[in-house]
Amino acid sequence: QVQLVESGGGLVQAGGSLRLSCGASGRTFSSYTMAWFRQAPGKEREFVAAIKWIGDSTCYADSVKGRFTISRDNAKGTVYLQMNSLKPEDTAVYFCAADLYGGVSYKRDGYEYWGQGTQVTVSS
Repeated sequence: QVQLVESGGGLVQAGGSLRLSCGASGRTFSSYTMAWFRQAPGKEREFVAAIKWIGDSTCYADSVKGRFTISRDNAKGTVYLQMNSLKPEDTAVYFCAADLYGGVSYKRDGYEYWGQGTQVTVSS
């Protein structure tokens, strides 16, 4: 089992950058495929990015490709989401998710563990 805690959210102007972090408890962090999702008010939670537990392959939603980068530091038990060129439509609560030995999934039910979320607000 793993517990996830997100940090790094905040208020930023359009065109700015933020880096989100998600710290995970437990000794087997390297065995988890990690992902970021986001949920804007009145909308469904949507996939943002994921990094696989083996090989560190990554994938991104089309809406963030080229602007966001997901990475992980297994020694620190942390996954990051570097967000550049932020737009007002990126405003949402961002959630970290994990799945043990999982493949990359774009769906919520592809991940067993979730953090509480961190708010990102991009002003125009």
